[in-house]
Amino acid sequence: MAAAQDFRGKWALVTGASSGIGAALARQLAAHRVKLILTARRKDRLENLAAELAAAGSETRILVADLNDPAAPQQIYDATEGAGLAVDILMNNAGLGQYGVFHLSPAEQELSQVRVNCEAVVRLARLFVPRMVERHRGWVLIVASTASFQPIPYISTYAATKVFDRFFALGLAAEVARFGVKVTALCPGPTESEFFDVAHAGVFKRGAQPADDVARQAVAALFRGRRVVIPNVKGRFTAFFVRFFSAGLITRVIEKAARPKSKPSFPDSSRA
Repeated sequence: MAAAQDFRGKWALVTGASSGIGAALARQLAAHRVKLILTARRKDRLENLAAELAAAGSETRILVADLNDPAAPQQIYDATEGAGLAVDILMNNAGLGQYGVFHLSPAEQELSQVRVNCEAVVRLARLFVPRMVERHRGWVLIVASTASFQPIPYISTYAATKVFDRFFALGLAAEVARFGVKVTALCPGPTESEFFDVAHAGVFKRGAQPADDVARQAVAALFRGRRVVIPNVKGRFTAFFVRFFSAGLITRVIEKAARPKSKPSFPDSSRA
């Protein structure tokens, strides 16, 4: 079992660090004296967070990258591990979603969710995990969701990508455990962030949990080597409850509750 001091002085890469859970994860790791590499699309927000953490004594670097670009994971790797920084902690947090009617939504928005939530997660893991295996040391957090436990109409693509994330994390965890590498799937429910406002998914926002609380539990689970963490009671109840009902019944109930009341305008997807 890892102790908190095992993280101290090591480099962590946090994707989607400009807001929400990603920024909260960075703050939690900084509190444990982890050295941070923060990456996201928005340079100004990364600079503000890096300045905040540096003022508190954390060694912090930023990398501006858009994980919708298939070349971005390699660029991140080249600027970190490839440049001699041993990344022992990979926080695969970046993600996006979009609420709305699938057959009316722009195809590019649906495909972007698959690229960022799935493809980028695999690409980054494939680049960084082999080095962790070589060192017999490493921790990987993959942010899934309580949406991964059942199909959810009107965020159909998002929920499906989070199933992929959770199953990928569980399979990878079993593969690399014998090499001293720990993989945790974080499955938060609604979390206080800009995600719901930007994605126009306020219908799913009720009872949102503070991002700092989610991040605190995620980092603690990573310390302990837990393979799945659901950071709120409602989410744990949902994950248990859905085992006893068919997907058809669940989706019929959710579809009626979540059906958009008007035709959506489909702004840019929510992204970190």
